[in-house]
Amino acid sequence: MPVDAWIAGVVFLVAYLLIAIEPFDRTLIALIAGLLVILLGVIDQEGALAAVDWNVILLLAGMMIIAGILARTGLFEWVAIRAVRLSDGHPIRLMLLLAATTAIASAVLDNVTTVILTVPITLVVTRRLGVSPVPYLIVMVLASNIGGTATLIGDPPNIMIASAAGLGFEDFLINLAPVAVVTFIAMALLMVAAFRNHLEIPTERREAALEATEAATITDRPMLARALVVLGVTLAGFLFHRMLGLEPATIALFGATVLMVICRVDPHDAFREVDWRTLFFFIGLFVLVESLVQAGIIAGVAQSFADHAAGDPTLASLSLLWISGGLSAIIDNIPYTATAIPVVEHLVAQGMPAEPLWWSLALGACLGGNLTLVGASANVVVANLALAAGHRIGFFEFLRYGAVVTIVSLLISTIYIWLRYLA
Repeated sequence: MPVDAWIAGVVFLVAYLLIAIEPFDRTLIALIAGLLVILLGVIDQEGALAAVDWNVILLLAGMMIIAGILARTGLFEWVAIRAVRLSDGHPIRLMLLLAATTAIASAVLDNVTTVILTVPITLVVTRRLGVSPVPYLIVMVLASNIGGTATLIGDPPNIMIASAAGLGFEDFLINLAPVAVVTFIAMALLMVAAFRNHLEIPTERREAALEATEAATITDRPMLARALVVLGVTLAGFLFHRMLGLEPATIALFGATVLMVICRVDPHDAFREVDWRTLFFFIGLFVLVESLVQAGIIAGVAQSFADHAAGDPTLASLSLLWISGGLSAIIDNIPYTATAIPVVEHLVAQGMPAEPLWWSLALGACLGGNLTLVGASANVVVANLALAAGHRIGFFEFLRYGAVVTIVSLLISTIYIWLRYLA
């Protein structure tokens, strides 16, 4: 194995271990690791800049500004009171309501946008009820990744697979939505069982929350009206961004800029709403993962898989599902999917059935993100937004629940792929 591969592998493993035990801030760990692979010559500066997915970074920045301005109007407080009333203040019903809303929104939008808008609501709800938001946030993360699996636009790997395989929106809906629904139900049952005894709400807080009135929470109705129009246009832009020829980041920044202008928000104040720690964590992580790509480690794993699975559709499809799930939990699923697509194309060219391979890749790449706290973009965003509000979600705390859900999700996907495409 080349020296670059050893360096990239060691730096990545050490960084991952430090992120897990977190002796100091995980953002600093990611930045130091990213700088190390540049300084050690594994990746050059131009390659490092190209490795950063600026669409993700700027999408996050734009949506954080929009969410921050919306928070000033009292909208999140209003939605929180409605959520408490709809669930009658019952903790399990509230958890399921938030999870279902997040999953559905993640299927229609992307899951990063969804959690930026739903996390503030969850923080307000749990503050009013006097309970920890951590269990609710963990379930929301799991729901967002499952919901994003169901459609072409829900998660970046699906968009990449659709482009490579020539698949349309209806193909994903027909082939992935059924297994996503079953997986969501399984996740919900598992999380209800796991958190049932950890969601007690003090009676007096529940009664006070139920007695609260929505009208008093809206602090600036004219600003809210303008903000909702801009939010609606922005979300519509996300849905039709391919037809418009615009990246989601462009749409998010346009929405944020228009909102600052029409709501007369000082940019200095608006930029304080951006969680810069999250953005720089992603920048460091993108560079670190790209070092694995450039060192040939990911391509080597993919080629080894192709060599061993050739000629056996069942072995190829199910191995691809589990390998994708495992690797997507460790590295970002975007570079992994980009590397795996040529492998699938190679296997299809050799005469293997395309459907089980493409859907195995999609399910593994999307659902594997639920395994670890850094397995998907939405996970990192939720963890850092929670930390900014004073609530820490630990790596191993998330792993305890994410591992169970991911294993069950991949088992369900295994049965589904085998029964529908291979039996």
